[in-house]
Amino acid sequence: MNLYQCVAEDVELGRDVKLSKFINLYGCRIGDETKIGAFVEIQKGASIGRRCKISSHTFVCEGVEIEDNVFVGHGVVFINDTYPRATTSAGELQTDADWKVERTRVCKGASIGSGATILANLTIGENAIVGAGSVVTRDVPANAIVAGNPAKLRRSIEKQSGKTQ
Repeated sequence: MNLYQCVAEDVELGRDVKLSKFINLYGCRIGDETKIGAFVEIQKGASIGRRCKISSHTFVCEGVEIEDNVFVGHGVVFINDTYPRATTSAGELQTDADWKVERTRVCKGASIGSGATILANLTIGENAIVGAGSVVTRDVPANAIVAGNPAKLRRSIEKQSGKTQ
């Protein structure tokens, strides 16, 4: 194992995956020909599809499913708990038994701009684009361009020509 990579034995790496230094991967699945940038953490139960690019300083938590051909910009953060707490009502530190993972899905061909925050329990549709710095609080339709805090529809992508309208 590379001295500057922490890749646990339970990680499933596809063919021709490119891993940068200073990464932390455990219990996740990474598809063929995907590139993982420096300072990325991908937690157990997360999956990354084929031919994706996960840029540096990104956090992909448990419960996130990223399909094929997805671009994730620098410093993107996914969230899997709508109401996070450190302790239980009795004051004890929470364990895995005290909360339920909330899922997030990023569909094929989507792009997420640098610095975006993606909340739990939502889907980013096929070929959608999330603008840099956006906070995604609800589902993003396929072929939509969203931006802002909270992210709002700015325009749509014409499916046939690939041009924006």
